[in-house]
Amino acid sequence: MGFKNQIERRRTFGIISHPDAGKTTLTEKLLLFGGAIQEAGAVKNNKIKKSATSDFMEIERQRGISVATSVLAFIYKDKKINILDTPGHKDFAEDTYRTLTAVDSVIVVVDVAKGVEEQTIKLVEVCRMRNIPMIVFINKLDREGKDAFDLLDDLEQKLGLSVTPLSFPIGMGYDFKGIYNIYEKNINLFSGDSKKNIEDTIAFDDINNPELDTIIGETAAQDLRDNLELVHGVYAPFNKDSYLNGEQQPVFFGSALNNFGVRELLDCFIEIAPSPRPKMAEERLVKPDEKELTGFVFKIHANMDPKHRDRLAFIKIVSGTFERNKPYLHVRQGKNLKFSSPNAFFAEKKEIVDISFPGDIVGLHDTGNFKIGDTLTEGEPLHYKGIPSFSPEHFRYINNADPMKSKQLGKGIDQLMDEGVAQLFTLEMNGRKVIGTVGALQFEVIQYRLEHEYGAKCSYENFPVHKACWVDPQDEKNEEFKEFKRVKQKFLAKDKQGQLVFLADSQFSLQMTQQKYPTVKLYFTSEFK
Repeated sequence: MGFKNQIERRRTFGIISHPDAGKTTLTEKLLLFGGAIQEAGAVKNNKIKKSATSDFMEIERQRGISVATSVLAFIYKDKKINILDTPGHKDFAEDTYRTLTAVDSVIVVVDVAKGVEEQTIKLVEVCRMRNIPMIVFINKLDREGKDAFDLLDDLEQKLGLSVTPLSFPIGMGYDFKGIYNIYEKNINLFSGDSKKNIEDTIAFDDINNPELDTIIGETAAQDLRDNLELVHGVYAPFNKDSYLNGEQQPVFFGSALNNFGVRELLDCFIEIAPSPRPKMAEERLVKPDEKELTGFVFKIHANMDPKHRDRLAFIKIVSGTFERNKPYLHVRQGKNLKFSSPNAFFAEKKEIVDISFPGDIVGLHDTGNFKIGDTLTEGEPLHYKGIPSFSPEHFRYINNADPMKSKQLGKGIDQLMDEGVAQLFTLEMNGRKVIGTVGALQFEVIQYRLEHEYGAKCSYENFPVHKACWVDPQDEKNEEFKEFKRVKQKFLAKDKQGQLVFLADSQFSLQMTQQKYPTVKLYFTSEFK
């Protein structure tokens, strides 16, 4: 198969939603259809006999939430599909924002009863900003929920989307009979007791056919006809180009837990979703069909296999092919590196791959060379943008609770910070270490992982800081800058990259500082160069 065909057959997408909308369950069912797993895990069962395939960290299994982004791949109808299942919990939003730099399209999962929720709004905003094509999947139709048209209005008003339904529910909750697939013109009947079986599908070109009344009952048939008439009257017909440009969002209905509506979503997705797209680097636009390899690190994960203490850097390939044992330039360090065992992910199995193509996600064993945002090329000094560190909102001093394990604690903190779980600041005045996170739950995750993965114990102490701001060091010789450093000495720290950071203790103090030292530039993300 030629290079161009390999690019064409790839689909790399992320699944995003508010916590509990059924994102991980949907990921599992997609894997089930792709034949990548044989049986789905009971994700929400607290005893968790089988955990969800994509939740492989111990703390995720205990809490039933996804903490890290998982990378999963499978083949379906000769298309190579790469899924990035992201955490929905707002405390882990930063991981999700970074993941969105590595996807070519997105599936947004919405709970039928709760409709559009706060976290969905933020994530969709990021996708809209980047013009990422989105498909919406309205989940949990086997439960009582909002009216389908109310949900579609919700999507348009709260998320600013321009939706077009490609399937429509027949009833809901107790009266849920099935789904009419507008895209393929067929009806999918629901029996309600199925956890694994895929339901009957009946082709229906003409919904006015009286046979419909026999199959789903007269009332339901009449309701469906009225609803579809309204759909065709109100919503614009589906236009693939508008979808690819991020201007129109198709909507599917279903129940991921009952495997319902998932095949329709997947079949339509592989037809309309984009293959790998060009990506903007600081220097130029890079197209996927270029011969030379370029790729960037969007995630680092330590201890995926607790037995081996391994650390993987996840690289999204943007152009060219990634070959095993071939030297590539690590742009930031300016040195060539070779990789003898690059990993690809098929469901929960890791496999060593000899060659990977644009759109693929490759896991590279890392001994500490990589940081998030690093670029690999065949020699060209490219830098991919858009993977910043955000200003944390929660801060605590971190203390060593076991003096015998200070080496392990140092190594653990170092590696977890490289993963982007949180940020480490070292105070200029006394060298004390402060951890900053986007959400409070991350402190628990850090403590748990330090103990269980590195054998180190830590304790926290409150550190009253309102916001961390990166300081632009260009004005260092300026008198005002020197005075700022002298007066604010006890609020200054260095981040892990050695950049100067101002830790403002309140909104008022931040405003006063900006007024008093107008030439000192403060930034809320680390990417301001």
